[in-house]
Amino acid sequence: MTTSTAPATTNTATLPVVGHWIDGALVPSTSGRTQPVYDPALGVATKEVALASQEEIDTAIASAKAAFPAWRDLSMAKKQQIMFAFREILNRDKAELAEIITSEHGKVISDALGEIARGQEVVELATSMPSLVKGEFSENVSTGVDVFSIRQPLGVVGVISPFNFPVMVPLWFLPIAIAAGNTVVLKPSEKDPSAALWIAAKLGEAGLPDGVLTVLNGDKTAVDGLLTSPDVESISFVGSTPIAQYVYETGTKHGKRVQALGGAKNHMLVLPDADLDLVADSAVNAGFGSAGERCMAISVVVAVEPVADDLIAKIVERAGMLRIGDGRRGCDMGPLVTEQHRDKVASYIEVAEQDGAEVVVDGRTVQPDGDENGFWLGPTLIDRVPTSSRVYTEEIFGPVLSVVRVATYEEGVELINSGAFGNGTAIFTNDGGAARRFQKDVQVGMIGINVPIPVPVAYYSFGGWKKSLFGDSKAYGQDGVDFFTRQKAVTSRWTDPADRSGSTHGGVDLGFPSNA
Repeated sequence: MTTSTAPATTNTATLPVVGHWIDGALVPSTSGRTQPVYDPALGVATKEVALASQEEIDTAIASAKAAFPAWRDLSMAKKQQIMFAFREILNRDKAELAEIITSEHGKVISDALGEIARGQEVVELATSMPSLVKGEFSENVSTGVDVFSIRQPLGVVGVISPFNFPVMVPLWFLPIAIAAGNTVVLKPSEKDPSAALWIAAKLGEAGLPDGVLTVLNGDKTAVDGLLTSPDVESISFVGSTPIAQYVYETGTKHGKRVQALGGAKNHMLVLPDADLDLVADSAVNAGFGSAGERCMAISVVVAVEPVADDLIAKIVERAGMLRIGDGRRGCDMGPLVTEQHRDKVASYIEVAEQDGAEVVVDGRTVQPDGDENGFWLGPTLIDRVPTSSRVYTEEIFGPVLSVVRVATYEEGVELINSGAFGNGTAIFTNDGGAARRFQKDVQVGMIGINVPIPVPVAYYSFGGWKKSLFGDSKAYGQDGVDFFTRQKAVTSRWTDPADRSGSTHGGVDLGFPSNA
């Protein structure tokens, strides 16, 4: 099957329209603007998603603002109970949510369940919020004076999430922001919006008050509305680097805290002593899982010779065993999210051929186990990719795995460090000294040692370096708690009514106060 196959036609006028979640209920849109949402495995639009007007944006933000005072003042214990309840509901109904993910994104059911599990880790972290926002106390720092710190929520916060993880990425931010006492306006991707509405409804079932979570569907108009509103205190974003930079610059220009996670070009450095069977398994899993639509996908294997030929043979063998098709049929890899994205990813294979690389496995010829109109592209392996090629320098975001051959460890590290991105990387070796040297030398935010997708667990934090992260704050973990709260330091003195001499307040003294 070629990438030029057109999707089946659909009369979008008869399709249901996905609206917004405002004040604890699903609200139909009044904007008159919509965009089709596709089932990628069928290649047909199954619904329309509303694209918010400025009036709807203002209404959504106003709802979150109105809900903030009462939610901020609710006890930590009651917030904690809601997070516990949501955790149980999420675990109970995760199969239903996985079906929603697969129907709009295309990833296979097992991968969708894995995405939910990683998001649930952050929900579980948020249940311990009382201990995460504890302040500090120092008694008698000066005579009769104590100092303590407290953390308080920001107010209304905005979250803008990408299409590739419609559940996990929102759950990187929502549980921490909400448990810390903020109200949230979530703008999900217009490509797969339904999972966000599901989350909002289930949080309501768990006891979350109306207005604490708002789901605002839309396009750039909605994004800009959040970035420029004076009532939104912070923005959390995950997406491509150009948009991440735009979000960061626009948000900070309007006085907001911004954490903007951008794109990636993740390398796997393979040393000659590595277990090549482990490497091949890891390269296939990390390169082709979720059809390569992961910011932590391995897209470049950097092979320190003489291992490349043997490794490529093992990868080819494993790639040939993968079943590509509809994620609801028990396949290993599903379609790409849209026809346009599939065609863009496939175009890089032609670029590779023009640049003199060797296409070892060509995903354009895949025969899928699915509807012929699906947005299919099979696993693709390209050897001897020039580092000047766009195939090497650009984030492809699809099932295209490149191989670059180098002579030494030093050459491989230099190659990784010279790139524009610094999201994730991995080294495969049985040499502990080399691994320890790598983790010190490489200029990347997340590192795997014999682990291909080093996404940190929830109590650490996720984020890269260079053009993979704009702003100083990473996602979830302690960084997330700090981002969604402000710290106050309080210096306190209480006079002792039993002290008749006045020594507890020291009298008039125009000198600068000291802690004596």
